[in-house]
Formats: sequence, C-alpha cells, structure tokens
Amino acid sequence: MAASSVARSATTPFPLNVSKPSQSDHFSKTALNFDPRFKRCRIALALASLRSDDNDGHGHNHLVGGALELDSSAFEDFPYDVVSKDLHTLPRPLSSTHLSNSVSDGSRLRVAYQGVRGAYSESAAEKAYPNCEAVPCEQFDTAFEAVERWLVDRAVLPIENSLGGSIHRNYDLLLRHRLHIVGEVKLAVRHCLLANHGVEVEDLKRVLSHPQALSQCEHTLTKLGLVREAVDDTAGAAKHVAFHKLKDTGAVASSAAADIYGLTILAQDIQDDCDNVTRFLMLAREPIIPGTDRPFKTSIVFSLEEGPGVLFKALAVFALRQINLTKIESRPLRKQPLRASDDNNGRYFDYLFYVDFEASMADQSAQNALRHLKEFATFLRVLGSYPMDRSMI
Repeated sequence: MAASSVARSATTPFPLNVSKPSQSDHFSKTALNFDPRFKRCRIALALASLRSDDNDGHGHNHLVGGALELDSSAFEDFPYDVVSKDLHTLPRPLSSTHLSNSVSDGSRLRVAYQGVRGAYSESAAEKAYPNCEAVPCEQFDTAFEAVERWLVDRAVLPIENSLGGSIHRNYDLLLRHRLHIVGEVKLAVRHCLLANHGVEVEDLKRVLSHPQALSQCEHTLTKLGLVREAVDDTAGAAKHVAFHKLKDTGAVASSAAADIYGLTILAQDIQDDCDNVTRFLMLAREPIIPGTDRPFKTSIVFSLEEGPGVLFKALAVFALRQINLTKIESRPLRKQPLRASDDNNGRYFDYLFYVDFEASMADQSAQNALRHLKEFATFLRVLGSYPMDRSMI
C-alpha cells in the first residue's frame, strides 16, 4: 500500500580535472566561463533539451516532467544553495531536468548522492569526502549523469548492504556509464523511529520508509502494531511526515534526518540486526593510479561463452595466483538475454559477472590474471582499482 501523496517506489578529495571533455561525451552544449576572482575555469554544461541561458537571444526552457520526489509541487521554490532546518528552504534534489542549472564555483568538492538531505547516502558522501558539498539527486541515474556532465566532481552511491544484499540498479548503471570506481566507504546503518513533536508511540498507526529499512526493522514495527508503507527513501519519509505535520504517522530514518526536519526520535537502533552495514562506491570521471603502498581492491565485469566449467575456469585465474575474491555478482546481459544452445535442446541466459578481488592493478599477479581471463572472456572491463576501506564501522 502507499500513502496517497507519496511516490512509490582514499578519503582525501582529488583535484578536479578541468580538461575539456572529448567529442565522445554526449554534450549538446559546453560553455567555459572564467571567474577572475577565483582564477579557475568554471564549466557550465547544458543540454539542448534543457534550459539555455546563453545571451544569443534564443534562451528557452524545455523542462520535461516534474520532480519524482514526495509532494514535489509543494517544494517548487526550494533553492539548491540554501541549507536550513526550515522545510521551505531545504535544497531540492537534482533531477535530469535540472542538471544544467547546477554549476560549481570551484570552491569545494561537489559530491552527488541519491536521496534528499538526511539520507544515509549523504552521510556516506561526507564520510568519503569530509568538508565536501553534498549534492542530492532524485535518482541513481541522475548522480551518474551529474558526474559525466561535469556538474559535480564525484558521486557516492550504495552497491551492497549486509542484510539486503546487492543494489542491482547500480551494477547495471556501472556498465551503462563510463565512470571509474576510485574508492569505497562503509557506513553503519542505525534506524530511528521519528515523529512530529508532541506525538507519542501510542499515537502512531502507520510508519513510512524505504522498503529495505522497513524490512530491517520488521520485528520492532510488528511489536508496535504499525502499518508499514513503502516510499522512495528514508529521509524522504521523514520530510513527508514533517511537512504535512502528520500526527498518526512516523518515519524510519536516521538521527540526522530527525535534526534536519525537526522531528522527535521516539526510539533509536530499532533495526533487528545490529550488524547493518552498507558499502558505497566513490565514482569519478577519471581513474586513480593504483598503488601498492596500501591494500587495494579491483572491480571488473566480464562475460563468458556458455559451456561446462567455463565459470570455474574464469575464477581459477585468480585462485592460481592466490588472489582473494571478495564479491561475485551475476546480471543478465540485457541486449541478448536468451540464446539457443548449440545442440538446440533449449535456450539459456547470457550473463555478465561482476567480481571484486583483493589486489591492485599495479601488482603483476593481478595483471597476469586479467591477461589470462581475457584469453577466453567474450568481454572484460576494469571498473576501478582503488584503496580498500579498512576503517572500523
């Protein structure tokens, strides 16, 4: 069920590379504006289908579709640059129709994340890049596009959770886009039950949150007898409850969301399992140079021909060199999901395999393993070689 007004559903900043994008980048318009006060090149990117502010007399606005956020019409006037606890001045998440209007002044590293202010992804972005300017985006796709169009410098997006498993959407987007993994960060997820001031637990009849958050707090919410309703994200649920001043509805979200939206924390750490950790990837336009001075991880994606023992053979290239695999994920190959078998006895799926392994691409053993794999892989791409997050959660 859904609420009627709710839509369903390493840590050091790297310098921004301001070289001009190649012609292969799909930009309809690129404008280079030089700010003499900062003596930096400011890059303003605008798609032809979006708003154009050039002084050529042909400025136009082709916004297509509204924002896919909770009660978007109520937040139309949210300026991005204002940060306040006042609900009417909180930054509005970027959507694909707003990308061209968000330009950095070059003073701080801009890091995109999915969700609204108070989301766990915002905390991950700030952990990955302290003192950054965290930029909220409506969808995962929007965050990828914002980096590609030079509107932000980095993106920090979730890839897997210790309880909920992999975020398949982001695996698919890693292949669709040409960004590079330059780091990872792990964040402990601590859910809180939030409500408006003056509301007690006994007053609540329902609770809003992201489906995974609701499932992770199932035991507590069942004991409280609350009806669970799924929305797009945890912080968005808190924002909705606060904006509409709901008295019979709570939200499962972070303590940061409670502070931002002026809600009361009725209960803390309501997740059923205390070992609730989400791993986030740090994405950039350019790869980092892998080193051997610290533990590195490398992420790859490849596909194979169908046949007995082919996957075993692929994984053996790492075992033979004592390289430890930390993750393997398979996703259907979308352009040709089904193929007839050679003996015409049936049809089978073609798969892409995403693998993480503990080695740097600066290691000879890792290079040899990938050379070996390339001998029989039908496709192979290195998504990134980056320092491992060894911090204590």
